Amino acid sequence: MINVFQIRIPIKLFKIVFLLSLVGLSFSCKKNQLGGPSTIKGVVKHHAKLIGNATIFIKFNAKEFPGTDESIYDEKVTANALGEFEIKCYQGNYYLFGSGIDNQVLINGGKVIGGIPVKIRNNENLDLIVAVTEGD
Repeated sequence: MINVFQIRIPIKLFKIVFLLSLVGLSFSCKKNQLGGPSTIKGVVKHHAKLIGNATIFIKFNAKEFPGTDESIYDEKVTANALGEFEIKCYQGNYYLFGSGIDNQVLINGGKVIGGIPVKIRNNENLDLIVAVTEGD
């Protein structure tokens, strides 16, 4: 019978296997950041109206609304003229907070805001609507 604890592995081989394991773990555990294999596609809407050029603020590792202070968000993207946006990301929990202008709203300079929590898995593609309404 062979005792696996008595098998001698050359130190150099052990170091190589250990380093390769660390590299593999660092690539497999990416979460809550942009640039990954998952995609969130969406539109920003105020009732039935698409809100073009809206800004979508992204909070990483968030399941609940973090607030209206735009400086606390980790990233942002801008919707196109039709209110459409796309975010490439890694699996995780994100909160998307949309802010834009609806020129038919007569209060608050037409500003409309709203958000949605998003949970996305690896290699998943989501389509969603960020519903916005008149702010305070």
